[in-house]
Amino acid sequence: MTRASGAAGPLRLTWLHTRYQVLETLRVPVVVVSTAVFPALIFTVFVVPQAGAMSPVAATASTAQLAVFSAMSVALFTHGAGIAEDRALPWDTHLRTLPVGATPRFVARVVVGAFFTVLGLVPLVLISALLTDATVTPGRFLAGLLALLAAGVPLLALGLAIGYSLPAKSALALAQVVLLPLAFAGGLFVPPEGMPGWLRSISVWTPTRAGRDLVTSAVTGVDVGTHVVPVLLGWGVVLGAVAVAAIRRDQGRRFR
Repeated sequence: MTRASGAAGPLRLTWLHTRYQVLETLRVPVVVVSTAVFPALIFTVFVVPQAGAMSPVAATASTAQLAVFSAMSVALFTHGAGIAEDRALPWDTHLRTLPVGATPRFVARVVVGAFFTVLGLVPLVLISALLTDATVTPGRFLAGLLALLAAGVPLLALGLAIGYSLPAKSALALAQVVLLPLAFAGGLFVPPEGMPGWLRSISVWTPTRAGRDLVTSAVTGVDVGTHVVPVLLGWGVVLGAVAVAAIRRDQGRRFR
């Protein structure tokens, strides 16, 4: 086998796993609705009725907040509960015994998560553009996407930690329990200005608030302070270490 064909094997497997996982997920309407429709539905119900009283900056920030919520939802359910479900299948154990291991499937799941995150952004951005005064330049839109990618790193690590640490039912339950408190504490539903003082002081230390502030700053140009990047990096390191430990522990149990 040539070096080129050897490299093509894992790439082709990654593509096949990606296509399979996308099709498999699209066959489950509740997953598609929760990922692609729920953020836009929240925006339509709670933001659009107040659009007349909102400035363009506030409307743009509200859109960015729910974009972070969409990314968190994908991280917790696609990477968290989804990986836990995969680990329960005999097929997952078989894949680990193959020469390429489980890496193509893992990379495919990350790609699928990015795909459904983008899918969730499409109706949200369209509704925001059509029904509110939200506005953003192409440069700031690109900056917002990059900021969303950075904000998603600790959330992805959280999802991986859940998925590789718990059985399927427990992972799904924990993802559901964690989702809304992190969203509220991070200002994804209610802007930080509308929080009580005690919650606002806690909020600045959460990964969702740091991600929210990073994305809203990128798309609006409003300065959100110097704490955002250190908090995001700190959570990325901590949750990343937990995720790596969970993955290694899971591999050790399977091949012991």
